[in-house]
Amino acid sequence: MDGKGRYQDNIFVERLWRTVKYEEVCLKAYASVLEAQRELEDYFRFYNGLRPHQALGYRTPAEVFHGDQSVVEGDSMERRGSPEQGTESLAGAPGFSLNSPLILSK
Repeated sequence: MDGKGRYQDNIFVERLWRTVKYEEVCLKAYASVLEAQRELEDYFRFYNGLRPHQALGYRTPAEVFHGDQSVVEGDSMERRGSPEQGTESLAGAPGFSLNSPLILSK
């Protein structure tokens, strides 16, 4: 991580720890260091194996790294959802994306 382009590595690491802090650490009061370690291990298993990432096309890092959809045992698109799932209520039309512009008036 030294040399040319190392600032990009730092951006990735800072973003990762910000996510860990907001989604895990700040939500819990750990009773001991051992409990914190166990909870963080569980969170990183979730983060890498079950949590879809927008930057990866709503796939998990494990799916991208291993190149298949069935890396995590028992994982399914139905259970964790997909970007297209349940979007009718958002815009009244199937396939609505948060990236597409909304027309608020005629």
